[in-house]
Amino acid sequence: MEHVVIIPFNTGIYTVPEASRLTRVASPRIRRWLKGYKFFSGEREHVSPPVWRGQLQPVDGALALGFLDLMEIRVVDAFLRSGVSWKTLREAERRGSELFHSNHPFCTQRFATDGRGIFVDIGPESDEPIILEIINSQAVFDAITYPFFKDLQFSQDRILERWWPLGDDRSVVVDPRRAFGQPIIADRGVPTAILSSAVKATNSIDEIVFWYDVTKSSVVDAIEFEDSLGHAKAA
Repeated sequence: MEHVVIIPFNTGIYTVPEASRLTRVASPRIRRWLKGYKFFSGEREHVSPPVWRGQLQPVDGALALGFLDLMEIRVVDAFLRSGVSWKTLREAERRGSELFHSNHPFCTQRFATDGRGIFVDIGPESDEPIILEIINSQAVFDAITYPFFKDLQFSQDRILERWWPLGDDRSVVVDPRRAFGQPIIADRGVPTAILSSAVKATNSIDEIVFWYDVTKSSVVDAIEFEDSLGHAKAA
């Protein structure tokens, strides 16, 4: 009997190469973060467990990722690049999972880092949010910005809903409820990859505007977004 994998409509689905392209994190790193890996230190073999549990089961034996996995990759990568240690990161993931009852704690609240610890806003919306340092559980009051989350949109209960990779004043959106989470033009649903490829094939933005019934600014946004992805960092 053929095995059928059912993907919830609001989950999104990405292969590892697709996730690598969108996050600019190398595929081997993504696989290690989601599957864990073994390594030797001296003569002893050690096991590094997955950083978090993915949303989806493998599809035809291949690792599959959901929208929250995609965003978790971005946050983990941002924390590591800012100097947060793996020990701190894993402890934050563990404590956050317990605190918010979620396999993707970095996607349920707005996290920020000062390069030493990881913080999460647990207070109501205000000019002076309550910040809990989840490593030491010490409450502090400070105006902490969230540079890694400025392009993300959350629901009223702070669940991550969509990603505006060029900013929410531009037309490109990644929404797990639409086009299986592929980047699209928000008001028309046309994939950015299609628009960008079409312009390169015709060398005419005006023709693509006519063919796909989109605005010229949307096509420009699609081209800018696709060109910005570049190549993922090395493992």
